[in-house]
Amino acid sequence: MLVEFGVFTFADRGEANAEQRLRDLLEEVSLADEVGLDVFGVGEHHRPEYAVSAPAVVLAAAAVKTSRIRLTSAVTVLSSDDPVRVFQEFSTVDLLSGGRAEIMVGRGSFIESFPLFGYDLRDYDALFAEKLDLLLRLREDEHVTWSGRFRTSLAGEGVYPRPLQYPLPVWVAVGGTPESAVRAGSLGLPMALAIIGGMPEQFKPFAELHRRAAREAGHEPPRLSINSHGYIAPTSEEALDESFPYVAAAMNRIGRERGWPPLARADYEAAAELRGANFVGTPEQLVEKILFQHEVFGHDRFLVQFTVGGIPHEGILRSIELLGREVAPAVRAALAQPE
Repeated sequence: MLVEFGVFTFADRGEANAEQRLRDLLEEVSLADEVGLDVFGVGEHHRPEYAVSAPAVVLAAAAVKTSRIRLTSAVTVLSSDDPVRVFQEFSTVDLLSGGRAEIMVGRGSFIESFPLFGYDLRDYDALFAEKLDLLLRLREDEHVTWSGRFRTSLAGEGVYPRPLQYPLPVWVAVGGTPESAVRAGSLGLPMALAIIGGMPEQFKPFAELHRRAAREAGHEPPRLSINSHGYIAPTSEEALDESFPYVAAAMNRIGRERGWPPLARADYEAAAELRGANFVGTPEQLVEKILFQHEVFGHDRFLVQFTVGGIPHEGILRSIELLGREVAPAVRAALAQPE
């Protein structure tokens, strides 16, 4: 099975200002394109420690600096956005990129966008379900007649521009909610499964639910992406030493808001082992771990976030280069071997 490789980022600022972080991000996506990676994703946050609140704008800039890599949000918080504008923005990215745009939609792991754009958190799931329905209608038809609870009705108005791709790819991002996996499968949509803690095998039921729901709804087997945190260096010690302070600072900041215990170095090292959630280590260790998880999930896309906590730009560039030039070719060669 062919596996696509890519990176995604929330443009964690670290010690950089927003202007510099965005310039660095465009250098990262250009390098990812150069070294043969398949996908680059940009996430959405509305917090001071991140530089991107409008992924489509950044991806449009990336579209004109790259030639082959696919460009996706990671994620678009659809619950607090307008599906018409989302479709228009990503259709524009699709046109600028020559047909390389994708949308990864989710309900959002942070809540800042809901009060910011005037939505009630009590409608968290209903907002997403309704807006996903409209987004899928918009990608199918130029003129849509539609009504719902949270948005003004449409009475056949045209929505433009239309993308090059038909249909424009839409993925559903899923964290720890089985119902979300079932919904994606029932709609025949590919799923991006985020695994950033625990043992990956614990998430296998999500992939099974996704595929079963698709099958029962009469859809072809849907695609699956595994999305995780990681960092690559010549030795495992370097990878752990260079990344841990930044990852710990970021996770502990979020943990104070959510009641998590502080991230200990021993826990971080355990997560980097074969059956842990994080892809932190040497290229050889990542190859082994990706192949191990492929046996568990049978996924056809792997995305890794190298930028947690604002890890310095030079280390991010090295990780991208090692992923593209060493890890991805080795995994593809191993999967191409007859069983």
